[in-house]
Amino acid sequence: MLLYLVQHAEAKREEEDPSRSLSEKGLQEIRKVAAYADKLDIKISQIFHSGKTRALQTAQILSEHLKPEKGITQTDGLAPMDDPQIWFDRLLKTEDDTMLVGHLPHLARLSTLLLCGDKNRSIVDFKMGGIVCLKRDEDGKWSVEWMIIPEVIK
Repeated sequence: MLLYLVQHAEAKREEEDPSRSLSEKGLQEIRKVAAYADKLDIKISQIFHSGKTRALQTAQILSEHLKPEKGITQTDGLAPMDDPQIWFDRLLKTEDDTMLVGHLPHLARLSTLLLCGDKNRSIVDFKMGGIVCLKRDEDGKWSVEWMIIPEVIK
């Protein structure tokens, strides 16, 4: 199974936009990342997002390019301060390649819990609008496959 973890793209400041929609830079960067990911022929079953405007917009742009079979779905357990154990447990029962669009510190804590069993360590340095691909082997062990960040795509 492949799991794609995505920190939402750059959002406007709360003072500028209380709903925190994506900034122009954030829109440009996630479009660039989504187009690049499309060239990698990523096949995902579904994109889950937190429901916050910035995560929804990020998920929508990724969905336009990656065309997940089951579309995009708002779900619980992906908010910034949610317990990563929620998705850790869900992923034990998931076989389909899946994308989660969320926030820090949650994504960092979830990735660390999956990779080394300790949600309080820091292993992956997420970047806004970036994608981190994790792979689960037949024994249930997770490893980092690759990472794409907007800054490295021309």
